[in-house]
Parts: sequence; structure tokens; C-alpha cells
Amino acid sequence: MSSDTRFQKGQSGNPKGRPKKRRPNVSAFDIIFDQSLSVTQNGKTRELTIDEALQLQTYQAALKGSRMAIRKVLKMIEKREVALAKKAPPQPVATRLATEYDADNANEAMRILGIADYLDEPGRTPEQRLFKLYNWATQAALSRPGRRKFEKKDVEDINRSTIDAEDLRWPRGRIA
Repeated sequence: MSSDTRFQKGQSGNPKGRPKKRRPNVSAFDIIFDQSLSVTQNGKTRELTIDEALQLQTYQAALKGSRMAIRKVLKMIEKREVALAKKAPPQPVATRLATEYDADNANEAMRILGIADYLDEPGRTPEQRLFKLYNWATQAALSRPGRRKFEKKDVEDINRSTIDAEDLRWPRGRIA
């Protein structure tokens, strides 16, 4: 080996070291988002950052019905709510709950919703009328998975409190 090589024994091959980074650690998006635009809206000119202008365009597209824009707006709202919740968590408010149960109100609600109704039977006064569930509501309850088996008394009670109970389709294996 000759001594006139490029690298001398005992001397580093890179005496100056690795070159320093030439530009700061900023992405192109950060540079663009720092710029501002002049926007005329409703006859008034105002300065907006690029980020604000893009958000404004997204809001307008969402109002026009763009599904992707609507999704983006909903995500922005969700992020804002999380940020506001972290910034100022809600103060607990002492409230006193009073529960009042009234069967007439519950029955009326089920009647309005079409879940149940009073039966008009001859010989019964309005106070004595039977209140029964519509077949579809009972069927929906019976069809729910993961329920226990029904005893004979349960089946009789369900039949007695359902309109057109003979049309019910009982789940297989659930009657004891």
C-alpha cells in the first residue's frame, strides 16, 4: 500500500463532520398555512389565513350537500368540543331528581307511539278497559336474542296482554 492515498492513517475521512441542516424543520404545509389571503365576503374585505380559508370552503361545500365536506365539518366540530372540554371542564351542578310514576302517562305514551291501545269491549266502563300491546311490539320483544326461557305462566301472561296473540311467532327453544 502506498502512503499517497486519499486517507491518511489515524486521520478521519470526514474531518469537517456531517453538514448542518440548511433549512429549519418546517414542512411545506406549515409554510403555506402561515400565509394569508384577502377575502371579500358580503362586500367586506378581510384577511384570512390559508387554514381559515380552507375551513370556510369546507363549510360552504357541506352546506351545499357534499358528504365528504359534511364528514370533515363533523370531525372539526368534534375536535373543537374535545379541545373546549379540556380547556374548561364542566363544573358539576347539584341537582335534585324527583321521580314520579304515573301509569296513565306511560299508557298514554305507548298509545301515542302505537305500541299499545285500550280495547273497547262491551259491558266495560272506560276505567275497566283492557290495555294491550300490539302484536308487532310483543313480537319485537320476543325476538330479542339472549333472553331466558319462558315459563308456562309467562306465555299465558304475554298472550293475555297482546292483541291478536295467536299470530305471535314464538322463538324455538325458548319455551320451557
